[in-house]
Amino acid sequence: MSQQPETQGHCFCGAVEIRVIGEPVAMGYCHCTSCREWSAAPVNAFTLWVPSTVKVTRGAERLGRYQKTERSIRRWCTQCGGHVLTEHPLWGVVDVYAATIPGLPFKPGVHVNYAESALRMHDGLPKQKDYPADMGGSGTLIAA
Repeated sequence: MSQQPETQGHCFCGAVEIRVIGEPVAMGYCHCTSCREWSAAPVNAFTLWVPSTVKVTRGAERLGRYQKTERSIRRWCTQCGGHVLTEHPLWGVVDVYAATIPGLPFKPGVHVNYAESALRMHDGLPKQKDYPADMGGSGTLIAA
């Protein structure tokens, strides 16, 4: 039986460390206003994981928590302010920001919430107007 690959990650200062096991459910870019405001960037690179495959291995007591809506629980390091992950309980996934796990090759497959985009990206990936239909969105693609 083969062992699942593990990738280590951390917050900006390293006080919070995480480990992801196996492969993410999806990788891509989110353009929603909420992610842009939270990340202070024009786009957020995400990796979505089954919750049981994400482990905080150090500094769990330093994780701050903010829940603006029922859709997302954002977590960050209270020591450095570095963003670590977002729990999405309604979808049953955890978004570990791609920058938090630099050892994982980032292979984006989709853009979500592209209708809200502040930065147009011409990369040939599908552009979802909002979310895929199986996540409660319209599933509508936008021509780029």
